[in-house]
Amino acid sequence: MAEAHQAVAFQFTVTPDGVDFRLSREALKHVYLSGINSWKKRLIRIKNGILRGVYPGSPTSWLVVVMATMGSSFCNVDVSLGLVGCIQRCLPQGCGPYQTPQTRALLSMAIFSTGVWVTGIFFFRQTLKLLLSYHGWMFEMHGKTSNLTRIWAMCVRLLSSRHPMLYSFQTSLPKLPVPRVSATIQRYLESVRPLLDDEEYYRMEVLAKEFQNKTAPRLQKYLVLKSWWASNYVSDWWEEYIYLRGRSPLVVNSNYYVMDLVLIKNTDVQAARLGNTIHAMIMYRRKLDREEIKPVMALGIVPMCSYQMERMFNTTRVPGKETDVLQHLSDSRHVAVYHKGRFFKLWLYEGSRLLKPQDLEMQFQRILDDPSPPQPGEEKLAALTAGGRVEWAQARQAFFSSGKNKAALEAIERAAFFVALDEESYHYDPEDEASLSLYGKALLHGNCYNRWFDKSFTLISFKNGQLGLNAEHAWADAPIMGHLWEFVLGTDSFHLGYTETGHCLGKPNPALPPPMRLQWDIPKQCQAVIESSYQVAKALADDVELYCFQFLPFGKGLIKKCRTSPDAFVQIALQLAHFRRDRGKFCLTYEASMTRMFREGRTETVRSCTSESTAFVATVKADLRDLFQKAAKKHQNMYRLAMTGAGIDRHLFCLYLVSKYLGVSSPFLAEVLSEPWRLSTSQIPQSQIRMFDPEQHPNHLGAGGGFGPVADDGYGVSYMIAGENTIFFHVSSKFSSSETNAQRFGNHIRQALLDLADLFQVPKTDS
Repeated sequence: MAEAHQAVAFQFTVTPDGVDFRLSREALKHVYLSGINSWKKRLIRIKNGILRGVYPGSPTSWLVVVMATMGSSFCNVDVSLGLVGCIQRCLPQGCGPYQTPQTRALLSMAIFSTGVWVTGIFFFRQTLKLLLSYHGWMFEMHGKTSNLTRIWAMCVRLLSSRHPMLYSFQTSLPKLPVPRVSATIQRYLESVRPLLDDEEYYRMEVLAKEFQNKTAPRLQKYLVLKSWWASNYVSDWWEEYIYLRGRSPLVVNSNYYVMDLVLIKNTDVQAARLGNTIHAMIMYRRKLDREEIKPVMALGIVPMCSYQMERMFNTTRVPGKETDVLQHLSDSRHVAVYHKGRFFKLWLYEGSRLLKPQDLEMQFQRILDDPSPPQPGEEKLAALTAGGRVEWAQARQAFFSSGKNKAALEAIERAAFFVALDEESYHYDPEDEASLSLYGKALLHGNCYNRWFDKSFTLISFKNGQLGLNAEHAWADAPIMGHLWEFVLGTDSFHLGYTETGHCLGKPNPALPPPMRLQWDIPKQCQAVIESSYQVAKALADDVELYCFQFLPFGKGLIKKCRTSPDAFVQIALQLAHFRRDRGKFCLTYEASMTRMFREGRTETVRSCTSESTAFVATVKADLRDLFQKAAKKHQNMYRLAMTGAGIDRHLFCLYLVSKYLGVSSPFLAEVLSEPWRLSTSQIPQSQIRMFDPEQHPNHLGAGGGFGPVADDGYGVSYMIAGENTIFFHVSSKFSSSETNAQRFGNHIRQALLDLADLFQVPKTDS
């Protein structure tokens, strides 16, 4: 009971002489330290806000300008051209700080210098924004840089040479441009030409031209107006309508997964691995709060937008009957943990001190050793987050709006993130092909009630120490989670380390109070809703076929010898596999491309099935190399157009929303947005953070991650070109479709890659 007493700051008893207060010094000490820590964070945020607000200027540069102005005055040189005198005459007369001429002169020069400094910052920012609007460098051939691009690169480096913080470039990033309607329509028609016969294409062309001439001009005006007013004309609508207004379950349909390092293992001790990993995650969050993380830079000079990182921690998707809401807290000092059907609240701090890895290991071991059974209805409670959103919203309002249920739910939703301790063991065994697929399935959906799918991410820990992530998609895209995960895995492997027996380094503090069990009172009616949600989610999960494999014959090393981009090479291989071997026809293909070179940019679609790629895939002529190069060049050009704001689908999506707001009917837009993506693909980013040399540590490879199929009769394919000699693939489909088979398509992808390598007659390594 001593620990329970220490958790209370003060106690009192009523005596005949009055009220007797007894203060707990230890508890008051923690309250005091927590308050100090809170104020430190506020001061750091204020300081960072000032430094970020004046970037690329600095307080030092302001002082230099002030000293230069004052120095020129003492040399009887008026650099202000009379402005200092005008300012001095405008200052109030009389007593106080302005009473002496010397003080008034110094104050006038300080005001003038500040004005010059602020004007300079504004000029430099606008110049940097103008420079960052130049994208010609993306369209130049590798190794053939123009003089214009060289001059541009020098200017960008000059204006951003001072060490930037995470959000320093946000106001200097250009806005996402609204493409011309005619250009979007032309690119759209070009993208669907290989998928339609002459009659179908003519009908679509008529619809498109009618839309372009009659309906689009009015819609475009509203879109341009929004682009002037908002930071990004796409992102807020994309988040709301594509994610938050979706009423279907998150599991399989929206959430995605990320795998651990698969070729090495640091420890088999589940609690120890969690201790290091969660300590590294909170270190990352601290760097995030202090803006100490460097912005991601293309070519090392072009900054990417960082706004998605703001909601990485302390964020939950709260269900609603019509639309969900993303709830984000400025801070959270605990994580929510699930183990054997029970929920726990685990504090990450002792006072203001972040718990060490060995302390976290001890706390997780206490949860693992806890023999208490689940409360009635508790075991499958998280299935509510896996079922329909309307049902979850209604249950939340009916059963979790008061009492202990509300308090326990708040402990989960206000946590930094969610942690799932699984009883099963999964890992990648290169000798067992099915092992990687089983590992991926466990991460994608688990048993449908051991993940809290509403949290920004769930950290999943298996019994053998292997880890993974299940991430909610509304708040950010996969590269953001990848950035955190690279930091965590690098810190775990190269900075924190383990003892010879696999435990965290150092001795834990046994006086720490144990994690707190969350208490529930779940009535029979709520248990029935939980079971219904579970059955919905289980049906979705059981229908997913996932085939994950490591492609060993070659990686980007061989692909570069073919003088093409690795991404274009893989995308053409996917078309080859789909047409020649799997389905015998082409389909609308989605490839995600980022638009983070623009402020608050997220993604755009690259329509990878082009006339050039279909011409290559369908031909049997001798000039295949030439056709391949044309297809690869076309794909690279489309990818670059998408990255530079000249894509197709986000523009049409926003035009469609405007038409709905205005009550305007457009058969063209209705048909475009109803077209199924039967092949949905994504390349997984890597090496965003250089924490170690991959050549010295070639086995420190993650296998990337994956997602469910977008169309019921289609495939979801994600891939990571993990190094010079390997590629990981994650292929998903649905068992309920007689036309698709994930393993079959995966094998066809493998063969298509080998066929392309044979085309260039480049030797491969033994598989």
